[in-house]
Amino acid sequence: MAVAETGVAEVLCDGRFDTMMARVARFHDKHAFADNNGHDMGYRLALTIEELGELAAAVTKGKPKEDLEEELADVLILILGHALAMEVDLEKAFHTKLDRVMQRPSITGRLGIRVTEYSEN
Repeated sequence: MAVAETGVAEVLCDGRFDTMMARVARFHDKHAFADNNGHDMGYRLALTIEELGELAAAVTKGKPKEDLEEELADVLILILGHALAMEVDLEKAFHTKLDRVMQRPSITGRLGIRVTEYSEN
């Protein structure tokens, strides 16, 4: 199905992981990421840190929800792109990891609750 790449958020917001991955793949293809160092994970991780910093700034500065949504979407788009670049089935990896995480106990540290395999022993 040929779909315009802008102004389609309401139409394509279907709750499907494969819809998001397909749009990110089209974005990568449109800009030839694979041919222009756009799949280099060192570079991609640096971009992710940059975007996480923008998200953190939006949170700590009390920016409006719309700004938080945009910054969080930037991080998600990059993460989905990482899966493409590394040829990882992110949906399967997500569910496999969450199956394991759901079995872990939680601990409360100085900053709040955490679910981890870490123990103080």
